[in-house]
Amino acid sequence: MHISALGLDVGSKRIGVAGCDRTGLIAIGLTTIERQSFQQVQAELQQLVAEREVQILVVGLPYTMNGAIGAQARQVQKFARAMAKALQLPLEYVDERLTSYQAEQLLHAQNLSPSRNKGLIDRKAASLILQQWLDERRLKATYTLTSPQPDAADSEALDSTFF
Repeated sequence: MHISALGLDVGSKRIGVAGCDRTGLIAIGLTTIERQSFQQVQAELQQLVAEREVQILVVGLPYTMNGAIGAQARQVQKFARAMAKALQLPLEYVDERLTSYQAEQLLHAQNLSPSRNKGLIDRKAASLILQQWLDERRLKATYTLTSPQPDAADSEALDSTFF
């Protein structure tokens, strides 16, 4: 099944952007947008939406560690709703707690300095956000149970065996 989604790690200075392969299996960091204005971010995202035929916007929501929606999460929601409306895309959120930390750990593992690679951290965090959404989506599809209807021969076999 074909899916094209953009994942965003929204920060006050930068926005990490990730996309996925056409199968919806793998998220990859695409770019980091330096925030100057809403219109400038919209223009850059609109170009990606058109190029990649994006169908949905997935935004990381920075819940507090106790699971509450704090001031930062409300700011992200406000931005995300406005951007989804401007891009005319549906919007979904993913819990992004610790994704930036995970991204920093990935950089450490590659012997890269997080302080010198903030844009890369944002892209990696966006890819972790999108990957989480893709994985959850795939799990939901896998575990959606449908009850197969037994055919007449199965019903007769059950009747004669168990009754």
